Amino acid sequence: MKFLKEFKEFAVKGNMMDMAIGIIIGASFNKVIDVLVKKIMMPPLSLMTDGLNFQDKKVVLRDAVANSEGVITTKAVELEYGAFFEASLDFLIVGLTVFLVVKAMNRLRKKSHDEKDVTVATPKDIELLVKLTDLMEEQNTLLKSTKN
Repeated sequence: MKFLKEFKEFAVKGNMMDMAIGIIIGASFNKVIDVLVKKIMMPPLSLMTDGLNFQDKKVVLRDAVANSEGVITTKAVELEYGAFFEASLDFLIVGLTVFLVVKAMNRLRKKSHDEKDVTVATPKDIELLVKLTDLMEEQNTLLKSTKN
């Protein structure tokens, strides 16, 4: 019963929901990046390289062997470096995109935490902390003046 209670607390607190939302958004983001690389980035690269399709680039180490009926008895051994190049490009684009999103979010967070910036609404928790800090400073000043 303790296990079920702990699991219920875990699920209700939102940890599970946060994780599920992150996984769903990550899967969708992966689809966007996949299309960005394959349909937007690779065609101009192929055009610059005279129609070269990177996905098909490979080095054949050993050709396939077929018997007299044309049935392949031994598969070819190939190094598919084109697929590696595309996956590497995918990784770089994902990394750059995540970096830019995090950078923008940090800029917005920094701006929202600046109490002097009136163009962005300060979150309520920050407002309360600022008021609490101001009140504590005021009380400390009063206490110091009464001691002297």
